Amino acid sequence: MSVRKEFVESLLAGERLIIARAISMVENEHPDALSLLRLLYSSTGNGYRIGITGPPGAGKSTITNKLAKLYRTENKRVGIIAVDPTSPFTGGALLGDRVRMTDVELDEGVFIRSMASRGSLGGLSKKAKEAADILDASGCDIILMETVGVGQSELDIARATDTTIVVLVPESGDSIQAMKAGLMEIADFFVVNKSDRAGADQAVLSINMVLNFKPKRDGWRPTVLQSVANDGKGIDVIAQKINEHRIYLNDQNILDKKRDERVIEQIRELVGEKLRIEFWNEERKRLLQSKLYEINTHNLTPYDVADELLENYKE
Repeated sequence: MSVRKEFVESLLAGERLIIARAISMVENEHPDALSLLRLLYSSTGNGYRIGITGPPGAGKSTITNKLAKLYRTENKRVGIIAVDPTSPFTGGALLGDRVRMTDVELDEGVFIRSMASRGSLGGLSKKAKEAADILDASGCDIILMETVGVGQSELDIARATDTTIVVLVPESGDSIQAMKAGLMEIADFFVVNKSDRAGADQAVLSINMVLNFKPKRDGWRPTVLQSVANDGKGIDVIAQKINEHRIYLNDQNILDKKRDERVIEQIRELVGEKLRIEFWNEERKRLLQSKLYEINTHNLTPYDVADELLENYKE
């Protein structure tokens, strides 16, 4: 089966049902998914990708919702990919983000898709990045990618997007130092949400203290904003800072460089996946199994077996 021309044309025209079906094809690894992504690739590169991450309960979904609503007042088409943690037991996701996006869920100019992280430590699976390509090709001007940040391998969201926002709450102030190796490294700017709570100013001060000891990335100095997203306060300032960062990236010729790095990372992932599938054929699986006894009795090391498997692959 091949991808029909009418299907691709409908997707490029922004038909919501077709977009949903295309993302499902990618998620479910449909045999035609790669053919579809190839056909769409020439139409990508126009949507601006914004990553929104931070610890659970910081208000990321509310900020995403309010930003989408604001962008719609500017007549921009918005795509939202809300990545939920995957259950280690069922492989399913909680998919609770859409519940908090009531302002835009019925808007024809907004497409929302909840996806599972599928075990990715950085909170963003390869499928979510491909879904972003589909939304890009379908004519979305803005693509908001929201994911839970837990201070682990946070590079995923930074690599996949043009601007990365880290959302924190006033209570985060005491743990800023512990977070700096993860979330603190990737933000283009920070938002202290729920800033009507006690401790908001202290949290801002703590973040700024950490930032003072960090070199600027690409000459850009991350700043700290405050918001009360539930009331819509600070959302316009967040959008303004996103635009400021976008202008900076363009003026300094950094945006193209970031997108080049994104393509390189994508190709590495694709090559790694293809090599993994090709490498672990039945012969090499049997070879590995046959060596387990010698490894467990310490007559061979895992390094010896790895070398033998690679020699077998070369042959």
